[in-house]
Amino acid sequence: MIPLFVDLETEWRGGQSQALLLLQGLYERGHAAELVAAEGSALGQRARAAGIYVHSVSRGGLRIPAAVKIGGLLSDTRIELVHANEGHALTAVWLARAHKNVPVLCSRRIGFPLRKNLVSQARYNILDRFIANSRHVAQTLYESGIAAERVSIVNEGVEIPNLATAQERKLAREKWGVGEEEFLFGCASAFVPEKGQRHVVEALPAVREKFPKTRLLLAGEGRDRAAVQELATRLRVDDAVLFPGFVRDMQEFYGALDAFVFPSEFEGLGTALQAAMAYGLPVISTTRGALGEVVEDGRTALVAEPDPAAFAAAMIQLTSDSNLRTRLGTAGREEVTERFSADLMVQNTLAVYEQVL
Repeated sequence: MIPLFVDLETEWRGGQSQALLLLQGLYERGHAAELVAAEGSALGQRARAAGIYVHSVSRGGLRIPAAVKIGGLLSDTRIELVHANEGHALTAVWLARAHKNVPVLCSRRIGFPLRKNLVSQARYNILDRFIANSRHVAQTLYESGIAAERVSIVNEGVEIPNLATAQERKLAREKWGVGEEEFLFGCASAFVPEKGQRHVVEALPAVREKFPKTRLLLAGEGRDRAAVQELATRLRVDDAVLFPGFVRDMQEFYGALDAFVFPSEFEGLGTALQAAMAYGLPVISTTRGALGEVVEDGRTALVAEPDPAAFAAAMIQLTSDSNLRTRLGTAGREEVTERFSADLMVQNTLAVYEQVL
């Protein structure tokens, strides 16, 4: 099988991470998937380095360059289906009239109702299948009028790493300038309002009253980063909060942490949370959006509302109880291994492809 995967985003976020894992998994199973990606995009660069065949196109021009490229690739018969990974990609696939030649699928990771304008509806109407990443997202599709037989649920997945050794942990903490005696919470997420990093920063003064050596590592970029940094300064915890920006080596990031916090106010599924659990870290998470499908309070995580007081209480509880940290970390890793591995995501996506074909 040769699927054509289309993603025109330039930044590296969860959807692009899933795309690369899927493309690699398809190759490993003998399916020579090809990728249409924006010129200079993070996904295109990483996919090419991984040996994926990448067609680079301009992201401008109302997606017309991408549509032209897609149309040209479909002029022969080697491409058997097209999978759009995000909204811009779907627009290009629609303009290329790909649905006239092969089945078309689109990933859906956000729990917002579908837009009702004529152009949006025309784009959605060409799809043979929506691939929703959670039950929550699937439900929003049903409520938007999409028939159940046009929706498949495939949970996003993460690679299951080896646990960090003592030496790897030591080196990772040295990189961030964190001492062994300090307790390091971390979060990896784009800095946009719905990700809620401000709640954890606002919780930090109360946590540091009881545990003065608590620190916070907030990885990521985004339009709200400066505001969160300003908040840390205003609360006089800026010396305890690290803002490294985009982190490429996530193994080094997770390896340095004592616990992971995920204060998201709205989430499709949360691959950063899944990854933290896969690394055996105890986590504190909300259950907003689809996060309640990932964590179970008291068994695989501590659950808190996206509120500074709630996160402060959970952070204090976790810091003070080493047995709780061990239990949650072990259970969380087992949960992700069984339900949210990248291998399972690839298998389930491939099963959808086969159904559609």
